Amino acid sequence: MKVTKEIEKLERSAVRLTVTIAKQDAADCYKETLGKYAKQAQIPGFRKGHVPAGVLERKFGGAVRQEAAAELIDKSLNEIFADEQESANRPLPYAQPSLEKMPELDTEKEFTYTVTYDVFPAVTVDEKALGSITIAEPQCTITDKDVEDELKAIQERNATVIDKKDGEAAEKDNIVTVSLVELGDGGAEIADTKRDGYTFTIGGAGNVYQIDDELVGMKVGETKEITKKYKKDDADKERAGTTKTYRVTVTQIKVRELPALDDELAQDVNEKCHTLAELKADIKKNLTTSLERRLNDIKSNALLTQLIEKTPFDIPASMLQAELDGRWRMMAQQFQTTPADLERMITASGQKKEDMLKEWTGDSEKMLKSRIIVDTLLRERNISVTPEEIEAQYAKIAEGNGMSVEDVKKHYADARSKEYLIDDTKEQKLYAELFKQVKVTKGDKVTLADLYKQQ
Repeated sequence: MKVTKEIEKLERSAVRLTVTIAKQDAADCYKETLGKYAKQAQIPGFRKGHVPAGVLERKFGGAVRQEAAAELIDKSLNEIFADEQESANRPLPYAQPSLEKMPELDTEKEFTYTVTYDVFPAVTVDEKALGSITIAEPQCTITDKDVEDELKAIQERNATVIDKKDGEAAEKDNIVTVSLVELGDGGAEIADTKRDGYTFTIGGAGNVYQIDDELVGMKVGETKEITKKYKKDDADKERAGTTKTYRVTVTQIKVRELPALDDELAQDVNEKCHTLAELKADIKKNLTTSLERRLNDIKSNALLTQLIEKTPFDIPASMLQAELDGRWRMMAQQFQTTPADLERMITASGQKKEDMLKEWTGDSEKMLKSRIIVDTLLRERNISVTPEEIEAQYAKIAEGNGMSVEDVKKHYADARSKEYLIDDTKEQKLYAELFKQVKVTKGDKVTLADLYKQQ
């Protein structure tokens, strides 16, 4: 098929492709399509397969031309996109090329049509710009307090919960279970506000009614009316600026009993440790490894943020929409529902899916641009990894997670997991190169806790 093409670049990495097919090829396709009709058509007065072409054209001419036109478009696009020289102008998989207008097929003329579609963004990273990038690396070290905080968290995770003794009053950090109902004018219960078996920790973040202080001193079986005035800027918009009265009955009070910080606890929580001292050393080692990863992530994000600023390009609309749709499906999975049911849930709560997707757009665009820049640099620098480097990664992962190398290899045994490890190792090599080309300065001193609060 003799085809000529013209490509016009549009905004947001879209293109308009105009294709012209030689007159003879268009005529041949029409004849071929008409021949198919001739073999299948059943018209009174003619035997099947023996209907004259003139009769067929009068009866089915329009349909034949439409089918032939569709065949010409399909075949020519397949030929164009199969050409390796046209790899930069192939459509993204997220959306099919859109035909601007279905053209008329005239066997006496060339056949021309136009489609628009998105292509992968053409990105050129200015290597010279790397020298102008400065990254401030936060200064953080693992302290004895960090280790003690982790030990406390281990205590909390291994605590036992028991009922408080009869007659003992509720205190801060106790786990209480209550029955609660909101009261209206005259002390009447308001329908649909009653909650039985509502459990939370006094002083914790789980009590949406914010009546923790009022429960301190109450005993099991005791009932109390509590009036609560909510601030105008309260995070709960339904209660913000209101005053509500609740009738609350305490039905259960529990306490957490923390295990002693001793060798026995160390042996229970970590089979590698025989003493508390060994557990502390292991905690410090793990925190150090985690800190290194966190600092590397912070530096990488800072580097990519500046590279995005120095590498202007647009994300194709179809690529962005695919990313937003993927995030929506993931959110539905987290809620253990379908995307359609999630939208109904969101709508029922007074929100709109469109508004949520709009809020996600900025972060999604930044993530996609970061991914494209990284992929571009990996390709341009021809970053690869050797089997020996993967073996070194196995050993590093094993050491950092207290596993054997063989167990790590089992974890990455399937092709998909192994590919993920290879890609991650390539990226680490890339960042190691880039950090040598940019200026890394000492940032502010921060605690480990504050470091993890940073976005």
